Amino acid sequence: MRFQRLIFNFKNGIEALLTNKARAFLTSLGIIFGVAAVIAMLAIGNGAEQEILEQMKQVGSNNIVIKPVVKTKDEQKQLDAGGSQHKKVITGLTMKDAINIEQTIPCIELLSTEAELQTLFVREGMKQNGKIVGVTNAYFNLLDFNLEYGKWFTDYQLSYSEPVCIIGKKVAVKFFSTESPIGKEIKCGNNWLRVVGVLQSKNLDESMAQKLSVRNADMDVYTPIKTFLLRYRNRGAVTIAGIKAAARQDEESRKNGEDNDNQLDRIVVKVNSSELIPSVVDVLQRMLKRRHNEVNNYEIIVPELLLKQEQRTKNLFNIVLGIIASISLLVGGIGIMNIMLASVLERVKEIGLRMSIGASKRDVLLQFISESVTISVGGGIVGILLGILFSYLIQIFTDIHTIISGISVFISFTISISVGLIFGIVPAKKASEQDPAESMRTG
Repeated sequence: MRFQRLIFNFKNGIEALLTNKARAFLTSLGIIFGVAAVIAMLAIGNGAEQEILEQMKQVGSNNIVIKPVVKTKDEQKQLDAGGSQHKKVITGLTMKDAINIEQTIPCIELLSTEAELQTLFVREGMKQNGKIVGVTNAYFNLLDFNLEYGKWFTDYQLSYSEPVCIIGKKVAVKFFSTESPIGKEIKCGNNWLRVVGVLQSKNLDESMAQKLSVRNADMDVYTPIKTFLLRYRNRGAVTIAGIKAAARQDEESRKNGEDNDNQLDRIVVKVNSSELIPSVVDVLQRMLKRRHNEVNNYEIIVPELLLKQEQRTKNLFNIVLGIIASISLLVGGIGIMNIMLASVLERVKEIGLRMSIGASKRDVLLQFISESVTISVGGGIVGILLGILFSYLIQIFTDIHTIISGISVFISFTISISVGLIFGIVPAKKASEQDPAESMRTG
């Protein structure tokens, strides 16, 4: 009996809304856009978090990157003029630095050395500019690279400077579109290298790769570090051929006044635990400063810390956006309360008539609550559909990755119902407290 009475009162509330559809729709707009905004903002936040997690996976965990800082000639002259301590021989980042780091710090799990050169790839009439990069197999382990097919470098190839290479996915597609590249040769600069492996593609934004000191490997060719230093360029060795090659290759940088004497372009260190990263960074700074005669011609980057800092910033930004979006729901709730209060004043006679023929205060209370809840539920459903649409449009037109989660839909819909219930209580209570005789007389 009570359930039937509840259904009856809700039907009356819905019928009352249907008699004035335009007002009901306008009342629900605040809920509609509030729910849509909450879903869209949470979708942006989820997408950003997913991208950061993916980037963390790509840069590798517990990695520390050491890069040389190439000083201009003017800066170098200032260093030389600064005192006798700078008149000593100042070396760049070298293989000896890498060996010293690996032998001195016990908590290092892996260490990778890298040297790169912008050059021209040639095969069967096709040409393309790209980078030849000298590495060891530790490089691929550190950055979680996988092979599409082929094999990693063997110990023999690494030790004896064999002319072999592992190529990026796009290099393979461009130069070996109709055949398997394994065992074939590609000319990189002045040397022909035999392909022993092809890397799986890793989609990484170029700006993010530069910020995190991570290489976008799809268009690169990798060769053993000793092969690179012997057959391409060893900036740490002073030879006539090296001077001529450096003059040709560094012509543009020389025009800008830069002087690069770094044998290596990057050293990547992986420590056993993330808790040890600050201590290892401190030891590296002291060690390299001593080895480089107190000159800070290098920089130490921790990609994981940069990403975590960016994640905290984005989380804070998403919280602010969520609060702003929730304000729309609050405004929508206030709108419901205002319209329902106006509706109570307009329907005083109707309320008095219902109560005079036997309706209780609870019946009147349920009728007006049902009206506000119906507005919020309807607005919530439309808002969910609109929020999903907004999320897809944001991804299409702005290239911002969005992920719509079930929890965001549930939260926004629950809030919309709660808003209708909370803000509908005051008008419903006022309606139920009307005196029937007074209502009939004043109505």
